[in-house]
Amino acid sequence: MRKAVAVFAVVLALSFGALAKSRAKKGSWEGWISDAKCGAKVDADCAKKCIGGGEAMVFVNDKDKSVLPVTNPDVMKDHVGHHVKVKGSVADGKLTIASASMMKDQTIKK
Repeated sequence: MRKAVAVFAVVLALSFGALAKSRAKKGSWEGWISDAKCGAKVDADCAKKCIGGGEAMVFVNDKDKSVLPVTNPDVMKDHVGHHVKVKGSVADGKLTIASASMMKDQTIKK
């Protein structure tokens, strides 16, 4: 009986994990690539230095200034401090970037 309950618990946990992944919000967003320390206070030089020093990479959404950790920072390593449009998905408050392009306007608006 214990073994059946344990197996059921594992199957249930895996089902919820698969369901959570399927609820990822896909889309495109415009914003800045920054570091976790500076967050929404984007400073290109500081972001490059901080990420180079080990800080986590984040995406700062233009629309609502939300700050999302980037799950795959290698994709954006050449865009640190840049204003970009990204396509990808958000799940569990984290952004996975599928593709990105530079925005023409690289002026930081405070």
